[in-house]
Amino acid sequence: MPTTVTAIANQKGGVGKTTTSVNLAACLAAIGYKVLLVDFDPQANATSGLGLEKAEGASAYRALLGEEPMAGKIQSTAFDRLEIIPSEPDMCGAEIELSRLDNHLLRLRQALEPIRESARFDLILIDCPPSLGILTLNVFAAADWLLVPLQSEYYALEGISMITRVLTQLRETGVNPRLELLGVVMTMFDGRTKLSQQVVGEVRQHFGHAVFETVIPRTTRLAEAPSFGKPIIYYDKYSAGAAAYEVLAQEVATRLKLQAPQAPAN
Repeated sequence: MPTTVTAIANQKGGVGKTTTSVNLAACLAAIGYKVLLVDFDPQANATSGLGLEKAEGASAYRALLGEEPMAGKIQSTAFDRLEIIPSEPDMCGAEIELSRLDNHLLRLRQALEPIRESARFDLILIDCPPSLGILTLNVFAAADWLLVPLQSEYYALEGISMITRVLTQLRETGVNPRLELLGVVMTMFDGRTKLSQQVVGEVRQHFGHAVFETVIPRTTRLAEAPSFGKPIIYYDKYSAGAAAYEVLAQEVATRLKLQAPQAPAN
């Protein structure tokens, strides 16, 4: 059975998208799943967040153009069972080049297919750019599931309305009829403020069971971890942020109906 692919996306920046991509991937790997994280954002923050340099030619760019196999771009990380296809600033150019190609929305799907079919990984997570451009639409066309991080702030619902509209269009036009919303995860939650609590309440009312039970807190330790090139469970294992992402990983595994991992957790 092909490996499941989950896009982590929100066209609004600063919502904890990359933080969620890196830490969810690390926590799933720590449980024992073999995880591939694809950094599809030209800012390459997920790449540096796992301690890798932003190196020219290391990204999926050439694979998207059909010039190199995507599997050749996979790199190991310092963390067990977690591998990555890094990004680089040159990925910005892929938006322009892809627009000139045939089937330009399906290039990532085609490039990922050999990796999916090989079942080398239990799951593939893709960190999308903070926009709804050609790169993000490629991810949506390649993915089975969409996970949306949503900040616990006033404009939260605005960010998700456009994504759900695009998701519906991709299904109805036949570009990706299998794409489903895996869930919405509330991030940057500050339990001391009434606003955060109100926003989470409104989002739960609006989306019901689509919202994960786990809420990711706004913490200094989560903000610090990327500058050390470590996911939060390796930077500060006993912090509130680490605990939240560990619980979220269990929720995601349950929703994806992943089999119990073969490898023992550390």
